[in-house]
This record gives sequence, structure tokens and C-alpha cells, in this order.
Amino acid sequence: MKRINFSSGGKWEPLIGYSRAVRVGQLVFVSGCTAADKNGVVSGDAYQQTIKTLETVRLALEGVGAGLADVVRTRMFLKNIDDWEAVGRAHGEVFGLVLPVATMVEVSRLIAAEMLVEIEVDAVCLLD
Repeated sequence: MKRINFSSGGKWEPLIGYSRAVRVGQLVFVSGCTAADKNGVVSGDAYQQTIKTLETVRLALEGVGAGLADVVRTRMFLKNIDDWEAVGRAHGEVFGLVLPVATMVEVSRLIAAEMLVEIEVDAVCLLD
């Protein structure tokens, strides 16, 4: 099986040594994404950060020939679980009828203090 690695050019990818997304056959794994831009700047409330984060996820999926409709699982890491409604609303708006299985948990810290949410996804591409 062929392996495809995708880099978004984000600040932390070369520092830590990881790919934004990896596709092996029909399986796609997207690393934890945040609302950080390419310079590592993050802004917005939990809802806004989730929308930006899922845009990063969408671009990573497209980088390996997949899309949001291929997502089967999301994992959402929140700095404050009280933001669950805002994060959940954004997640629901972006995924619509895709309805991936989802996990949402509170974590004590993310890589930068201003980050409120980090999301990773798994996808299966049945159609090429």
C-alpha cells in the first residue's frame, strides 16, 4: 500500500517532526489541529476556534485526496469543558449529515495558552 504524508506548513510540524495528515490505502489520519495560523497565532472564542480548526482539518484531508464526508471519527480536546455547546454546535454545522462518531474531553493544557480546542480525525475513503 502507498503512504501519502501531507504537511500544512504549520509552525509546529517541523519542530516536532510530524505530518498534518497521513493516508495509507483508504485510511486517513489527521493529527491534532487547532485554530493556529501558519505563524502560530490563535484568536477567537471556542466556537470561532472550532470553525477555524475544522477548516484546517478539511484542508489536510484534501491534501491526501479525502474530504469531510469521509470522516468517521473525531476527537475533540477542550481546555474548558464548559465550551462543549459552542464546540459541538460548530462541529455539527461543519459535518452536517456526515455524523462521525465523536469524543469530547477536557484537557488541562494545549500547546499554547490561547488555544481552546484541538481536534483530530480519522477517515475512510471508499471512493477514489
